[in-house]
Amino acid sequence: MTKAIKKQALGRGLSALLKDPENDIVSVDDKNADKVVGNIIELEISAIEINPFQPRSNFNEESLRELATSIKELGVIQPITVRKLDFNKYQLISGERRLRASTLVGLTHVPAYIRIANDNESLVMALVENIQRHDLDPIEIALSYQRLIDEIQLTQEQMSERVGKKRSTIANYLRLLKLDPIIQTGIRDGFISMGHGRAIINIEDLDIQTDIYQKIVSQNLSVRETETLVKNYHESLKPKVDGKPKADSSFVVRETQKNTFNDYFGAKVDVKVAGNGKGKITIPFNSEADFNRIIKLINDSE
Repeated sequence: MTKAIKKQALGRGLSALLKDPENDIVSVDDKNADKVVGNIIELEISAIEINPFQPRSNFNEESLRELATSIKELGVIQPITVRKLDFNKYQLISGERRLRASTLVGLTHVPAYIRIANDNESLVMALVENIQRHDLDPIEIALSYQRLIDEIQLTQEQMSERVGKKRSTIANYLRLLKLDPIIQTGIRDGFISMGHGRAIINIEDLDIQTDIYQKIVSQNLSVRETETLVKNYHESLKPKVDGKPKADSSFVVRETQKNTFNDYFGAKVDVKVAGNGKGKITIPFNSEADFNRIIKLINDSE
């Protein structure tokens, strides 16, 4: 939480720059535009208007209140995105739930990414450069990857080429954004590592996620101990088998193991195991180019 507060404080300095009528930034060619592109700005909520063409009009009130409670305790973890319309006037691009929830708890400012005219390539360069920094935490990296997907429409394969990281590495970072916000904050503040987060993400129930997170922090559990904790949880969900189990060589392929194949190959991999323990792994492809991509992944891993 400390890091988030520091970032927002820095964002307030940049927001003052945007409110200077003598230095109105409307294009990447303008003075100080490089300070805006790719950075988080603390923006007045009153200066933001909702996009009238926003396709989503219904918001679950209970879900919105839960998000508002999270924001009240932890702040806005993932900034919204707006586009500059005029001097100190912006239109929402993404993050309406976060904006509504922030308003519910009485916030006057919200962290935002600001899109300005002809900033597309500048934004890509800023984000790629940002990802290469050594002082970023895993959630900050994941958010940068997500922005490249949402705002620039880059595929994970294209991002892999841009940032020089394996596609499976990018996928692992992006999966962290599915964690409960409390756990994301824990990773950002260094209470747990990315390895802990990758273990916890294999549990869908957010309440169970946070229970395990509390155990990790209170008992100072290692990543391996956390993996064991998660494994035991999944084992406890399996139905009990009465009597002696049949003697065979078969085994169960867990969803987490299947996800490893899916993330690595970027496809829905089918894994089947027969009663004698033998099995088959099927990797689908959509085209010759996709087939060559899979071959390259296999060769690169050797």
